[in-house]
Amino acid sequence: MFWVPLLLLAWAAAGLSCGRLCLAASRAAVQEKSAARGHELTLYEAAFLSGGPSRVADVTLVAMARARRLLIAHTGWATVVDPVGRDDMERSVLGAIGPGGQSPIAPVRRGAAAADPVRALADRLVTAGLAVPDGIGSGVAAAVRQVRAATAVVLALGAVAVLMPAQGRAAVGQVPVAVWFGLPLLLCVACLLIARVEVHPYTRWASPAGQRLLGALAWRGEELTAVAVRGVRAAGDPGLRAAFSHRPHRETTHRGH
Repeated sequence: MFWVPLLLLAWAAAGLSCGRLCLAASRAAVQEKSAARGHELTLYEAAFLSGGPSRVADVTLVAMARARRLLIAHTGWATVVDPVGRDDMERSVLGAIGPGGQSPIAPVRRGAAAADPVRALADRLVTAGLAVPDGIGSGVAAAVRQVRAATAVVLALGAVAVLMPAQGRAAVGQVPVAVWFGLPLLLCVACLLIARVEVHPYTRWASPAGQRLLGALAWRGEELTAVAVRGVRAAGDPGLRAAFSHRPHRETTHRGH
């Protein structure tokens, strides 16, 4: 009967991990049910759901450059032409550029992405059930990984119990030892199968409802929409793409215009 403590350990690993997965899945289900119906994404919302705060800053910069209210040089510098922002996002970009009216793009992106308007946008999307709240998506993924680890633990403990001297053929109520370990193993495998079918995949930013809205964008042919969904690499202007990918050397002091 030396295998009984091993069986208890196997049940503990299976029960705790499967319980955590069920709890994480139930929280995700509540988030899915709370998703807003009939919501039409704005450009900034699509950008956030596709790439998070930095994508919102990128879309704002590209939109201002297309409107000739901001000059973006291929060397990675932004110069203000019109100092009046049309909305909170543009005002955040102008504030990140600073009173000098010129700045490298990298700190502008960081400053605009961390500004209050982007945080407010994120909160609205989470409330609408379209964005992933902190911990939901990662919690489900972590719970699935824990169940997988528990499955390996149950297999290992079962193998040890079966291979113990005179234990492989031992039985309780004429039930072989391997069968007793098969029960927690069955629990783990069943939870993994159910999670694969029932638990929707979460991206870093968009919930399943948000992903559906992104896939159904009616204006996906527009350049700004393409930038919002796929990033600056989708911009038609090669100069813009070069500006956002530019990595100046530390000793470089020249400012592009």
